[in-house]
Amino acid sequence: MAITFYKYQGTGNDFVMVDNRKRAFPTDDEALVKQICDRRTGVGADGLILLQDHPEYDFEMVYYNADGRLGSMCGNGARCTVRFARQLGVIEDVACFLAADGEHQASVERDLIQLKMNDVNKIEQIGADFYLNTGSPHYVCFADNVKDLDVYAEGRAIRYSDRFKAEGTNVNFVELISENEIFVRTYERGVEDETLSCGTGVTACALVAGLRGLRSPVAVRTLGGDLEVAFKRDGDSFKHINLVGPAKQVFTGSVPLHQAQQQL
Repeated sequence: MAITFYKYQGTGNDFVMVDNRKRAFPTDDEALVKQICDRRTGVGADGLILLQDHPEYDFEMVYYNADGRLGSMCGNGARCTVRFARQLGVIEDVACFLAADGEHQASVERDLIQLKMNDVNKIEQIGADFYLNTGSPHYVCFADNVKDLDVYAEGRAIRYSDRFKAEGTNVNFVELISENEIFVRTYERGVEDETLSCGTGVTACALVAGLRGLRSPVAVRTLGGDLEVAFKRDGDSFKHINLVGPAKQVFTGSVPLHQAQQQL
């Protein structure tokens, strides 16, 4: 048996996509997912995503981190899944689908995918930094010269601190560029390294920037490309949050299942 996969990327955040509507993929095989995501011995990706049928939605998105474990919401991965669903003919230009954090709507607008995120009603301040959940947990730290930061070392120190080491958290470093633009670099749990972009992370950073006076939509630069986050602020709560950015297919291929298992 061979696994057919499709490699997608959204602003440099890359994913192995599998059409699992026939439920052929061994969903409980963490070691297999980890091996496929390995950049030296596998396909290589920040995560693996299964697109599955669901009786109440256009499709269900099941996301695995690169470590093989089921993950929480992935914004860039969701945009890639919407593009993948359109390619498969599952949807046309709009989608209503189920992800780890519940229902999401999305639309395809030429090269861009607009993804509606869930409302955020709580943002915790920790000293000068912030902590919130945008489908995944995020620690947000504002800094100068973010391009020169050792994101791996500094992000890892926070992710494995006493406060966060049990559940883990993603860690974002943000630099204000202008009155409606920020630059973000992110250390991602599950990948346990810096990624070129993180959708839920840039969303978290844009909302915190909104608390600091930036107006919607906030333009977000990442190492992997540009995104935009629109929102409506109501005090310290945020609604009508939309993450907008590109999602592209890179290549497709297959991995013999028995071969992948033998490599483990």
